[in-house]
Amino acid sequence: MQPENLRRRAEDLAARLKAREDDIAAQRHIESATPIVVGGALVVPAGLLAKWHGKGAPATFAVDAAARAKIERLAMQAVIAREQALGCAVTDVSTEKCGWDVTSRPPVVDGVLPDARHIDVKGRVKGADTITVTTNEICTALNQGDKFILAIVLVEDDAVDAPHYG
Repeated sequence: MQPENLRRRAEDLAARLKAREDDIAAQRHIESATPIVVGGALVVPAGLLAKWHGKGAPATFAVDAAARAKIERLAMQAVIAREQALGCAVTDVSTEKCGWDVTSRPPVVDGVLPDARHIDVKGRVKGADTITVTTNEICTALNQGDKFILAIVLVEDDAVDAPHYG
């Protein structure tokens, strides 16, 4: 390198170092202001509101863990069977905690492999009026876009409705 270029480079680096040191010194003198509250919220559980109104707590899930497990198992079986009937390669990923329960890979169409579908399976007792979706599932749905599908399966005893996709 030419001596002039080296000198210029040294001056540039010295100027950058000085500017950075000045920034750090200025950051040492930052003071936080007193927070100003612009809003607030009071969260009251639905069960408490129902109790105050004399209605009792709303039923949000089956009390019996074995019954819940049976409903979820039947729902998973129904979705897997439906996807396989569509010609998809299906993988159960429910134990991996990735935000969905089933990965379904559609068959190749005109030499193009479509994107895998990520299906979250929700099994509910027929007549139930609520479906619980976790924060992780909501974030996954937002991140996945069209690849994410919610499958709702209504179960009554051992009878299973066909999955309802949403």
